[in-house]
Amino acid sequence: MKIAYIHQYFNTPEMSGSTRSYEIATGLARRGHQVAVVTTWREQTPAPGWTHTSQDGVEIHWLRVPYSNHMGYGARLRAFGRFALGAGEKAAGLHSNVVYATSTPLTVAIPGIYCARRKRIPMVFEVRDLWPEVPIKLGALKNRVAIWMAQALERAAYRNADHVIALSPDMAAGVRRVFPQAGVTVIPNFCHDINHLPSEWSGPVRAVVGESRRPVILYAGTIGLVNNIGYMLRLAQASRDLGHPLAYVVVGDGREAQQIRSAALKSGVLNGNFFMLPPVPKRDMKRILATAEIATSFVLPEPVLWANSANKIFDGLAAGRPIAINHGGWLADLLTRTGAGLVLPPDDTVRAAQMLNGLIQDSRRLKEAQKAALGLARSEFDPAVLVDKLELILTQCISRREHAPRCGR
Repeated sequence: MKIAYIHQYFNTPEMSGSTRSYEIATGLARRGHQVAVVTTWREQTPAPGWTHTSQDGVEIHWLRVPYSNHMGYGARLRAFGRFALGAGEKAAGLHSNVVYATSTPLTVAIPGIYCARRKRIPMVFEVRDLWPEVPIKLGALKNRVAIWMAQALERAAYRNADHVIALSPDMAAGVRRVFPQAGVTVIPNFCHDINHLPSEWSGPVRAVVGESRRPVILYAGTIGLVNNIGYMLRLAQASRDLGHPLAYVVVGDGREAQQIRSAALKSGVLNGNFFMLPPVPKRDMKRILATAEIATSFVLPEPVLWANSANKIFDGLAAGRPIAINHGGWLADLLTRTGAGLVLPPDDTVRAAQMLNGLIQDSRRLKEAQKAALGLARSEFDPAVLVDKLELILTQCISRREHAPRCGR
């Protein structure tokens, strides 16, 4: 196959953030396919336009479009539009026989559809979040015209896709609600380098927490509105008041970071039992996870967010770390069924802090949860198996295009 892979936020292991697309692209390249990624270079650099690199058998085309989680909504929309316009022409100019377009943002469907129609090749569309349902439910998207346009683009993405990949069962259900005829397959995030990490008290976490070996509750990811790091801050306050010897460590950045830091300082927990570190490259995440007893992922108390498939969860499982979340949905069912973590009450951080401390203080139960986390990573989220699954879908879409309007239906 010759695959045009469109992803606005593609990251290599040297960058911070999700490397799902890197793992897919390199996995397909190792299987003998030609993969060309169309993406953005988000840093402020003087070189405008396109640049080209090659890494691990994958060709990468970078369009300079500055972007960060600190941007306002208008600036983000302009960045989405710039990429959508540039990526369509670039992808259409590549030698490809299938296009794989992954959101977010939803606007990545525009270059995907353009490329597929212009070259008369199939498009497979990957859904990483239920947009625009999420911003509508959260009140971030209020204008009626904007809502109508976003929903029309969502329907167009599913209607023009030969197949849809969803990152969770709940996302797949969301796709079918919008477009019941869609052929949908769930391919969740991957667990990379599956191996239980021995506890290692070193590196940047030790530098801020100090020499005393306190159990670490880790959050590593974006500090944005939906990530609800205020919940973790309240956990730290509750643990302090309860006398628990826990250290809550946040590794990341985002629009809410300064607000969280100020609130932590005001409440007296900053650098006491609540610590904040800058983001690290993906390749360094294992060293951060090695210091943690429990990895976490939080969201606002909105059911629309329960469909998430956060990378931080899968990084934690791959390292053999139990996962603590504060929401329902497929992940809550998974952790409850396997014993690989805790589902914390979203509206009672005192009870949640007691649950975290109870697990950490019970060494037998903690070891069982660690074993369950590693077992879950190996049994359900092995990247080799999941890339094989995607390879089959892409191959079917190419071979069936001449015989059926959509594959997988």
